[in-house]
Amino acid sequence: MRSLMFVPAHNQKLLDSSVRRDADVLLLDIEDSVPLCDKQQARDNIKAFVKRDDLNGKLIFPRVNDRESGELLKDLYQLTIEGVTGFMYPKATKGEDIYFLGKLLETIEYEKHIQIGTFKIIPLIETAGAIVNIKEICTACHRVCAVTFGCEDYVTDLRGKHDPDGNSIFFARNEIVNAARATGVIPIDTVHIKVHDLEDLEKNLKVAKNLGFEGMLILNPKELPLCHQYFSPSEEEVAWATEMVELADEAVREGKGVAVKEGKFIGPPMVKMAKNIMAKHNQIEARK
Repeated sequence: MRSLMFVPAHNQKLLDSSVRRDADVLLLDIEDSVPLCDKQQARDNIKAFVKRDDLNGKLIFPRVNDRESGELLKDLYQLTIEGVTGFMYPKATKGEDIYFLGKLLETIEYEKHIQIGTFKIIPLIETAGAIVNIKEICTACHRVCAVTFGCEDYVTDLRGKHDPDGNSIFFARNEIVNAARATGVIPIDTVHIKVHDLEDLEKNLKVAKNLGFEGMLILNPKELPLCHQYFSPSEEEVAWATEMVELADEAVREGKGVAVKEGKFIGPPMVKMAKNIMAKHNQIEARK
């Protein structure tokens, strides 16, 4: 989940274009970008879209409408189908929202004779209250596989302002990463609003990677190359990780408690980090 790209599901032209893009996850939107009169068309488009044979391993997560909208049950009942991996749930404010969604999915799976737990959930964190309840949201249901951040609604809820250095959202990004990592959930960073400013995008990607994010929400396909560059292990990182794992394995074979390189101990945290890098690298290579 290096890149999760929004695609308005009522727009067939954009759906067709999304297939040719290299996004890892397609967030087929039925919520904010789709007018009420077009929501059923969006659902119908998704039902046809997931049957395509040129998706090339992309994961499909429709962004459904929230539980107060009156549209959620229609979204879920029609789209709990083969080809859909799970659902992005917007405006998640507390664990109860995700628990409710999980139980609704369980009921639908039971009625449709689908294995319980098939469909995953990605909550979208968009409010100050959601940040306060972030750990509760991540642990409310076993279906939660990732958690994402929506900075625009969050800053509006704070009555704050976006600043060039991202100070207004830095706390929220930290909280999301910490809660996600503590609960075994994948943390996904917010969209980059200045979609045509790739220099600013790169600056944000550096911060996101250092904070521990695993991927990013994408608004424009032109952001994908930089996004994948920063959320994929570099050749230098892979070489370092390979060496660390080999030295650690060698130390075990020789009965040594710990490996040493250039006078420095290679401790368990370094080995764990190296194994994480190798696992991600292997996953990306397998997808290619």
